[in-house]
Amino acid sequence: MATQKQKFSRLLVIYFAFFKMGALTFGGGYTMLPILESEVVEKRKWIDGDKVVDYYALSQGLPGIIAVNVSVFIGYHCMNTPGGIAAALGVVSPSVIIIMILATLLKGFMENVYVQYALAGILVCVSALMVSTIIGLWKKSEKDFITVFIYLVVVIFSIFTSVSPMVCVIGAAIIGIIVQKIKKK
Repeated sequence: MATQKQKFSRLLVIYFAFFKMGALTFGGGYTMLPILESEVVEKRKWIDGDKVVDYYALSQGLPGIIAVNVSVFIGYHCMNTPGGIAAALGVVSPSVIIIMILATLLKGFMENVYVQYALAGILVCVSALMVSTIIGLWKKSEKDFITVFIYLVVVIFSIFTSVSPMVCVIGAAIIGIIVQKIKKK
């Protein structure tokens, strides 16, 4: 049985692993996936890649920030509730720190041409990471006619209508559940 000191030490490891991911990730939950897989699947072997994809899928249907939701699931997987809390605090801490620093320096900051160039560069990088993540998730997902059809409908609705992406995700989840129940019969 682990001592209190060992448990606290493990919580710190979880916190700083997710702090690192939060500090290195710009653009949200999907851009975090490559770093997350490298850190918790390959390096630390806390969880397998399929479970990470499952947690991402589940996190999409939940309210809140995907990166935080996924972190909570993985932290909980490692050390139950304290692990989930440590992971969530770790992934949001860099953003909170950066926002606090930027808020103090904000006057005149956004008009700076170099800041605008940097943000434009970050946007391009985030877009590339999102495309990479979509391709990675696509490769790992089960593909049949129904899932491809659902995917295309969600993409079309997201791009060409004002339907909320959340409604699309919930609708796709319900259709997926119904299709799986029908397949099992």
